[in-house]
Amino acid sequence: FAKENGWPFVGINDSGGARLQEGMDTLESYGWLFRAQILASGIIPQVALLMGPCLGGQAYHPIMQDFLIQTRHTGFMGIAGPAFVKTQTGEEISLEELSGYKAHATKSGQTHIVAEDDKDAMDKAKELLSFLPSNNKDKPRRIETKDDPERTVDGLLDLLPEEPYQPFDMYEIIKRIVDDGYFFETMELYARNMITGFARFNGRSVGIVATQPKWMGGSIDIDAADKGARFVRFCDLFNIPLVTLHDSPGYLIGSQQDWGGILRHGAKLLFAWADATVPLIAVMVRKSYAGAHYGMLDKAIGADFVFAWPTAQIAIVGAETAASVIFAKEIKEAENPKEVRTKRIKEFSELYENPYRAAERGYVDDVIMPEDTRKVINRALDVLGNKTVARPWRKYSNINL
Repeated sequence: FAKENGWPFVGINDSGGARLQEGMDTLESYGWLFRAQILASGIIPQVALLMGPCLGGQAYHPIMQDFLIQTRHTGFMGIAGPAFVKTQTGEEISLEELSGYKAHATKSGQTHIVAEDDKDAMDKAKELLSFLPSNNKDKPRRIETKDDPERTVDGLLDLLPEEPYQPFDMYEIIKRIVDDGYFFETMELYARNMITGFARFNGRSVGIVATQPKWMGGSIDIDAADKGARFVRFCDLFNIPLVTLHDSPGYLIGSQQDWGGILRHGAKLLFAWADATVPLIAVMVRKSYAGAHYGMLDKAIGADFVFAWPTAQIAIVGAETAASVIFAKEIKEAENPKEVRTKRIKEFSELYENPYRAAERGYVDDVIMPEDTRKVINRALDVLGNKTVARPWRKYSNINL
């Protein structure tokens, strides 16, 4: 009914579980419910409120919705409860540890928003829905704002440390450039090296995807790639423009990431960006190295506009790594290897890492002063207001699930 009328759907979950005496009828009823949800996915926004226990088969009901809001003290979700887990596996674990908010907001990544209680969950659902359209044919409602779209934002450059490898807080940049400094974050406690959430620019709803240098140096690991990709695809489904802000040395490397499938998971971000047809705007704040360059949205993967601060460093790898490889023989044979290495690193950085070189080649649309970031994003959104994309028909892309 909600799908046919183009209304958002909110599911409230508080259940002791299936009625075992109903047998196969329960199994079939789950199937009907899940199919209805799946067929409505991408047509209407779906929000789940986890206010009580939700264990067993019915746990797929909240997990398959677009956003899941879990109450801190009363919401529990899992494929099985502690008693069943002990019977089947011998593991002893409490309901809180197995299925509470910490399990899903910080570890499994299945909870998007944590609420204090039932009322707070309802309030957060209302706030979330205020950023979204009613269905995939509409655009999000634009609201009036007193925050000047042409406002310059002083002090942004001061947020960056002098040393390029020292971290800074990306939240500070986000809050200073969006309308009224307000950012509605999703999955705040999961994959904290990747920031996702909603804000407004001149009253428009916008999805923000950003790396967080304070966590893992802003590198993109398996969990961060999954988090970012799903958020991008949701925004694209519901006509919400996307803005990225990034400072990242690349995808996280190492045996655990490789064995865990970082290439497969990392590709989800690439699919999400390339498939997207909404306005796409990228802002390179500092490092834009290796896979993070396109993983956080570059011109080639589909960005409509790419802007770079003068502090942006754009390269396959950092200058230290590149110079050490390219000039390895010269450095090894030099009378003073340390001096030669330092010199070559500086030369490589000045020649290849600076954003002006990328702008000369058309990979960056403009090198902007940090204080103009809000102004530039608002103007870009104005230009892209009626963006349309025509592509050959297909069912969908075969994303690396």
